[in-house]
Formats: sequence, C-alpha cells, structure tokens
Amino acid sequence: MTKLLRPILFLTGLVITWLGLNVGLGGIQTLGWQGASGFLEITDAAVFAVQDNHTRFIAGVWTSVGVLFIAGAFALPQMRAVMLALIAMIFVGGLMRLTQGDSSLLLSGAIAPSLIAELILVPLLGLWIFKAAGDQGHV
Repeated sequence: MTKLLRPILFLTGLVITWLGLNVGLGGIQTLGWQGASGFLEITDAAVFAVQDNHTRFIAGVWTSVGVLFIAGAFALPQMRAVMLALIAMIFVGGLMRLTQGDSSLLLSGAIAPSLIAELILVPLLGLWIFKAAGDQGHV
C-alpha cells in the first residue's frame, strides 16, 4: 500500500502546481484553466491591482506547495516533516473556508469537493505519510 503513496504525492503535487500557476500567472481573473475567467468587473483599477498582486503572491506560495509535494514523492523520508507541515497548512486553509459563512456555497458542487479534500482527504494523506515515512525501508 505504501508503494501507492509516492505516485499519489506526485499527482497531488502536479494538481496543486497547476492550480497555483492558473492564479499565479493569471491573477484574480485566472488563466481560465478551471473554467470561465470573465466573472469579475473591475470598478477600481488601483485597488484591484493591489489585490491582484497579493493574490498572485498567495498563488505562488500554493505553487510552491505543489512543487514540494512532487519533491516529497521522490524523497519522502527526508521530507517527512515538510510534508506534514504542508498537510497542516492545507487543513488550516480548509478551516478558513468555513469563516465565509455561506453554508449553501460551502455545500455546493463548486466548493464542497475542495473542502472535503482539505478537511478529510488531506489529513488522511498526512496520516499515511506519517506512518509510511517512519518506516524508511518500505517507502
């Protein structure tokens, strides 16, 4: 079962990197890799430019998370602590979604899959990493 962990980490890293690049290179309006990008009307260009720049920074951090997941697929025993820290960060990000307060949005098809991944699947992946990386001879 632990032999599956490396390809899962690699694929997870690819997806996270792809999502990060979509926003990092496209800003708030994105490059449209996840669907339509014309969902926003800019009413104050100066304020938008600042927020867009902050968004690109956060997307760069997310892209880096993806790259570290990919690296973890190749060097899991050495990166165990890093991987578990990334898992914790993703979980906290999922918790932050809950502060938005719109339960109909959180339960919608647009958000619920990500929320389930962040609050359930990613912690399970963390448990798997914790157990597998502790047994360095079999990862």
